[in-house]
Amino acid sequence: MNYIQQAYKGKNDWPYYFGGILVIIFGWQILGAIPLLVTAIMHSKDMTHFMKAAADAFVKLGIDKNLYLFLMIFTFMVGLWALYLTIKFIHKRTFKSLITSRKSIDWSRYWFAFFLWGGISAVVIYAGILISPENYVWNFKPIPFFTLLVVAFLFLPFQTSFEELLFRGYFMQGLGVLVKNRWFPLLITSVAFGLLHGANPEVAKLGNISMVFYIGTGLLFGMVTLLDEGTELSMGLHASNNIIAAFFVTTNWTVFQTDALYIDTSEPSAGFEMFFPVLVLYPLLLFIFNKKYGWKNWREKLTGKIEKI
Repeated sequence: MNYIQQAYKGKNDWPYYFGGILVIIFGWQILGAIPLLVTAIMHSKDMTHFMKAAADAFVKLGIDKNLYLFLMIFTFMVGLWALYLTIKFIHKRTFKSLITSRKSIDWSRYWFAFFLWGGISAVVIYAGILISPENYVWNFKPIPFFTLLVVAFLFLPFQTSFEELLFRGYFMQGLGVLVKNRWFPLLITSVAFGLLHGANPEVAKLGNISMVFYIGTGLLFGMVTLLDEGTELSMGLHASNNIIAAFFVTTNWTVFQTDALYIDTSEPSAGFEMFFPVLVLYPLLLFIFNKKYGWKNWREKLTGKIEKI
């Protein structure tokens, strides 16, 4: 039984997905956001000040950056818990079936992807610093930085795992058994993943062209999930990507405004650094994974039909 077919192990008619989505949204966007909203209100002078700052970034209310990062991650942690309850009690199947089609979760795949992408990302970022040192300011502050490391490594994987299991898991499996093919859920979840990040300040700064990066990233994660018949690799890639982004380089216009090692002071632009990952690094990852795991039948796995077992 392949990855998308795991949905047949439980209840998969549309009313179950409709109810499940409501539960997930309530946990993620409402229940999980309460601590962040309460903290923001406590730091605001009045509701006018709160609403004005909230429209841009809660950090402007004076919330400690590491606390803000944790509270933001907390919303995804509650969303992950809501997703777990949805799979277990609404769809009546195991949570493992959302993660992988293997008999057990292959954590070696997770860690291979994690360290592979972490190494590649670190090399690329540091190369950028060496090439244009005038654009970077050393920002090392021991206590905030090491606090950031703890928050990033312990809690960011909850955020990235939620996004992977929601898009590459819940939505991809649900759409797959609905339309009975693989290409449609691959494309739709990739676009939806990109649109989810449309509210990020990067998009406002760089324009809609930045969606090429987000949709391209979603497409990579989706392809890896379908080709490998599980989300272990995509979860490792996503966790590594966000952790590196959090502690290595920060700017005053990206979604991750942290006490990172470096501050990028260059003017934002949709240039080489946006297209390089999608056109060069992502194909390289697919090549490496293919060599290591011996993926076969790419066309069937990415576009083939889904049959009920």
